[in-house]
Amino acid sequence: MEEKKEEQFNLEEIKKKALEQFRAGKSLYGKDGAFAPLLKSFLEAALDGELDAHLDDEERAGGNRRNGKTRKTVQTNSGPVEIETSRDRSGTFEPELIRKRETVLADTLESKILGMYGLGMSFRDISSHLKEVYDADISHETLSTITDRIIPAIREWQARPLESLYCIVWLDAMHYKVKDQGKMVSRAVYHILGIDTEGRKELLGMYVSESEGANFWLGVLSDLRNRGLEDILIACIDNLKGFAEAIQTTFPKTEVQSCIVHQIRNSLKYVATKDQRPFLADLKEVYQATTKEFAEQQLNTLEEKWGKKYAIVINSWRNNWPKLSAYFKYETPIRKLIYTTNTIEGFHRQLRKVTKTKGAFPSDMALLKLIYLAYTHIRKKWTSPLQNWSITVSQLSIWFEGRLKLSI
Repeated sequence: MEEKKEEQFNLEEIKKKALEQFRAGKSLYGKDGAFAPLLKSFLEAALDGELDAHLDDEERAGGNRRNGKTRKTVQTNSGPVEIETSRDRSGTFEPELIRKRETVLADTLESKILGMYGLGMSFRDISSHLKEVYDADISHETLSTITDRIIPAIREWQARPLESLYCIVWLDAMHYKVKDQGKMVSRAVYHILGIDTEGRKELLGMYVSESEGANFWLGVLSDLRNRGLEDILIACIDNLKGFAEAIQTTFPKTEVQSCIVHQIRNSLKYVATKDQRPFLADLKEVYQATTKEFAEQQLNTLEEKWGKKYAIVINSWRNNWPKLSAYFKYETPIRKLIYTTNTIEGFHRQLRKVTKTKGAFPSDMALLKLIYLAYTHIRKKWTSPLQNWSITVSQLSIWFEGRLKLSI
């Protein structure tokens, strides 16, 4: 009877304290929260129950028994809780509720950590935020361990099967600094962004290499084929030497369109500053022409005016013209999609918002983790087909008859 009175008194005290903290906007579960004793009691009782079941099994297998207790603090999404966990003499007990060496209990807290990391927050900023909001003290080592848990998901995503055909694919690289054996080195992150037959964006692959080169791209393209990709209608690339040849070696039917914007940027490097504005105005008459024939007339006019002064630039346009002019045969909706790499560069701009404050990454995997988590945020907006896709895909089905089969 006395025990029941004491229990009732404790519950009444908890209710009173909880109401005061609730009105004051304080956490009910944190270190000094009213519900902290209840949560502590529940966790300890559950762990004791796990140990009892384990010892019953051990007794049948030859005997084992309790061997004192140890204390640990676990971080929850409602604040830190200090608990006592029982040990067994043989050391074979592996609790499921709170595993050995586990210091973060709540899955929701882990998802918040991964979300903040994916938005570009540093471990220091994440630690400060968790301390302020949840009164949780989580070390940089623990945060690193938590973010490492997505590595299997990254590996699985990198090896996932692909659709057999993508209508348009953009291939481009971003460049970062990574620490490698104490030295700062450059890394190229290769992205392959595709549009499927329904007009939706999909990042087909993400690869890290020491430099951007046609030989590495050949390996990337072979990986895409091994994962089930059989055909690409149009591949949009920059003007990297040997890139188009690498694509056509792996996907011989693919039409390659080099990026006009990259060609323009490279051209202006060899044009004097005082000539850049008038030269660019004349050049615009070439790439914005209504037909390929008219564009070639304008290219002749450009050469007549600027050829002697900037022969290297004109020769570059002449040599690259087959890859630069592929878009002219299409109507406006397809032209706008393929004659620049704006689509993948827009994706890269979103990534840079997350990665721009990072400086150098401690490893290639640290770089991949952040880009992958950032991508998981970005792709949430990729739920609808591209604008006017029904018109675009109808035109593609005519141009690539027999390769693009539409279900009507």
